[in-house]
Amino acid sequence: MNFECIIYEKDQGIATIKLNRPKVLNAMNKQLWLDFQAALEDAGKDSGIKVLVVTGEGRAFSTGADLKESKTRTLEAYREYLEELQEASRKIIRFEKPTIAAVNGYAIGSGYELALACDIRIAAEEARIGSPEAKVTSSVTGGAFRLVQDLIGPGKAKELLFTGEYIDGKEALQIGLVNKAVPLAQLNTEVRNMAEKIAANSAISLKLIKKGLQMARGEVSLDALMDFEIEACLACVSTKERQESLKEFEERKKE
Repeated sequence: MNFECIIYEKDQGIATIKLNRPKVLNAMNKQLWLDFQAALEDAGKDSGIKVLVVTGEGRAFSTGADLKESKTRTLEAYREYLEELQEASRKIIRFEKPTIAAVNGYAIGSGYELALACDIRIAAEEARIGSPEAKVTSSVTGGAFRLVQDLIGPGKAKELLFTGEYIDGKEALQIGLVNKAVPLAQLNTEVRNMAEKIAANSAISLKLIKKGLQMARGEVSLDALMDFEIEACLACVSTKERQESLKEFEERKKE
């Protein structure tokens, strides 16, 4: 399978999707989400695959939505992009096989949200993780309103979302946002070890255990939440403040 924006590999029961737009720190465009969904579908159908790893090429997991693209989108085009993003997020959240996010660097915005959607997160201690949406007049997506609170509780979730501050892998481990944090040089080995432990187990057991865990979380109302996320995001990006925020954000990056 040939992809424009990801690298997709399978080896010994482990599938890996590597976001592959390193020149823009794996910023997400519509094509990336389309590629991601196609690879996800293949991994789901392949009976030989027991676990999926998601990571990024280069020095970022993903810095989230491609802001250069978002500047010129009409609201209709933005809705289409968000719907594709949400569909990909639903698929990873509901993916029948265990998933691991290998957070190798920047995991920002919808990149961070993709990591949240995975079952297990292993981060480099040097990683930078956070949700800057409030700083650029946007709102979170990918089911993050629920997912982040489930992991770290409502108080800490509100702090991170309201301030837009980033944390590193070490702090992410301390607050329960990630399962493990290791030096970047050890990340691939740590992730591979975890994936191999999972892949050594029964496929049907893994499938049913994951399904039971999802049922126990009361996932039935997730659709309503994610529909709201689209409307909240569109409401933000349609304001004049959005363009001003993007300009200020870009100026800060130059400093």
